[in-house]
Formats: sequence, C-alpha cells, structure tokens
Amino acid sequence: MPEGPGLRVERWGRVPYARALERMAAAVEARAAGRAPDRLFLLEHPPVVTLGRNTRPDSLRVPPAELARRGIELFEVARGGDATYHGPGQLVGYLVVDLAARGRADVGRLLRGLESCLAATVESFGVSASRIPGRTGVFVAGSDPPRKLASIGLGLRRFVTSHGFALNVTLDPAEFGVIIPCGLRDVVMTSLERELPPGGQRPAALFEEVADRVARAFRRWWS
Repeated sequence: MPEGPGLRVERWGRVPYARALERMAAAVEARAAGRAPDRLFLLEHPPVVTLGRNTRPDSLRVPPAELARRGIELFEVARGGDATYHGPGQLVGYLVVDLAARGRADVGRLLRGLESCLAATVESFGVSASRIPGRTGVFVAGSDPPRKLASIGLGLRRFVTSHGFALNVTLDPAEFGVIIPCGLRDVVMTSLERELPPGGQRPAALFEEVADRVARAFRRWWS
C-alpha cells in the first residue's frame, strides 16, 4: 500500500496484548519502509498490566503470581512511561506515523497533540478536561486530587511512532488497584462514564461513540 495523505484509522476490536504487539510491530516496519500510510489503530485489550521503560520497582502493587491468578497478563514494553493497566471498556489507540516524513519530528509537540485530541473528545461529552504541566495525559479540569482520564506512552524508532494512548471510557477505575498508575501516587483514575454530567445525554453505545469522535479528532489533527 503506498503512502497516502492524512491519517488512516483502523478498528481492531478486542485483541490480546501479545497479538496486538505483533501487529503493531509489523505496522511500524511497513511504515518505516514506506509500504503503508500513517495509521491509528483503535482497540480494546483483555485485562493486562504493562510496564514501560520508566517503571519504578514499587509501581506494581501485587506480585506477578497474583496477577496471573486474577487472569491479568503482565508485559514489559518498549514505550515511555511507568506502569499502566488495560481492560475492556478502555479505548486504546496505537499511533504508527512517520514524524520525519511529515516534518513533525518533535516528540513533545506530538504528545501535546495527542492530549489535545483526547481532551477535545472528552469535552464533546460535556466533561471539562485539561493537562497538568509535567504530567503527560488528560485530566478532569480543576479536580483535586487530580482525576486522570487518559494515559499516554509512546515508542519511537527511526522517527516512526508506536504505542499511544489509553482513554478510560466505561472501565471501572477500581481495576487500576493492582498498580500505581503511571507511578503517580497522588492521582485518582477515573472514566468518562463516571464523569458525565448528570442529566446530560448519554449515547446508548458510549464506547463506540467515543471511538468515532476520537477517530475524527485525530484525522483533523493529522491532516
């Protein structure tokens, strides 16, 4: 497939983490070789804990054997950031784009772009969102302690990105109890569903509507 303009968005459904890593690695190789366009993959994972390059020894609150007993997989991955959790009800986005080809070889700018797209999506549902200087991700505006809606962790190889973001849509935030999310002890994880304003309109299929709006926001941003 030749490189094309803009960003192609693909839906993968619910994919085991190991399989998603294989597919993402293949996508990175294809993009680096110019055989594929810039792409964003939207999906969910079965329960899994992933440990990024900056994971602290105490970020895992339960031993690996206990995670296995609970049916939660554990992976060390080549992305930035600390420990995070993925599970059904969380929208995961893997961004595979060539920064150099688009003249956007600025990782800081890329992170701010991801935050802006996710914040715009959250706010389209009536939830005020913000970023906190020095803390990558998307938070509920004005929350104290900070309530986090989305985490971001990227990999970079020859200016081609991998990994991406995780936006909590209907995921129960209590599931993050097995880790210290992103190594931030003073942050409370939350979900879009939990933060929706009372009396507001809630789409019947909230997860799918969020995925649609995320796709539109990212296409506009990368165009």
